[in-house]
Amino acid sequence: MMNYKLGTLLLAFSLICNIVIASKVDTVVTRSAAMKKDIKAVVITPDNYSKSKQYPVVYLLHGYSGSYANWPKAAAVRESADEYDQIIVCADGGFGSWYWDSPVDPSFKYETYVSQELVTWVDANYSTIKNSKGRAIAGLSMGGHGALYLAIKHPDVFGATGSMSGGVDIRPFPNNWDMAKRLGKYAEAADLWEKNTVINMLHLIEPKTLSIIVDCGTEDFFYEVNQQLHRQLSYRNIPHDYITRPGGHTWPYWENAVKYQLLFFHGFFSKKG
Repeated sequence: MMNYKLGTLLLAFSLICNIVIASKVDTVVTRSAAMKKDIKAVVITPDNYSKSKQYPVVYLLHGYSGSYANWPKAAAVRESADEYDQIIVCADGGFGSWYWDSPVDPSFKYETYVSQELVTWVDANYSTIKNSKGRAIAGLSMGGHGALYLAIKHPDVFGATGSMSGGVDIRPFPNNWDMAKRLGKYAEAADLWEKNTVINMLHLIEPKTLSIIVDCGTEDFFYEVNQQLHRQLSYRNIPHDYITRPGGHTWPYWENAVKYQLLFFHGFFSKKG
């Protein structure tokens, strides 16, 4: 009987401890005026969140066919809000937006939504650092492309960016993942494909304006384009962290990779000046 009571007390204590250190996960409804619709997101705040303090924010983007609900399932994402005292926003990019403002489909304006409307909404509803030194954006696969794309185009909004298994050069995949629906067929709209692929946008990065981390597994079908991106960044003397290890285009890989991305952003946020 004593062992049973002791076990019950230990279990209760463990549950209390977990509650004390747990970050808060909220599903919120935001508004996109550009697309004339409501869009859900998940906002994760540290357990000690207080309106008297301003917090840095990491925006996480999902991959093709995913949603805002994907990233919160990763323990490292929930835990990092407490560990690094930051807000995590898990955005929704539609089934296959690639986070572009589509030039051929006006119902897809996810560049405007994520980089302007969502950021404005978060800053209005949470106590945040309201400049690029307090914002980072990262994502997996389609979201890895999206994170780099948005950060390169909007350095006034995001000061750091990361890609995990990102489709950082879309041109080798002209028939995949709804990209032709967003840009038009590659054979008919090559200029749009060339202009909207991340690897061709590096000339837009001003020196010392963007902290970058790129990660891709050696068995990933995007591995070679990530290798090429790393070479191009190095050739242009653009500082960046580049990580590769055995692994494919899988959630176990991303659940590990996101730990390094969030640590990288914590270092960025901790810089003085």
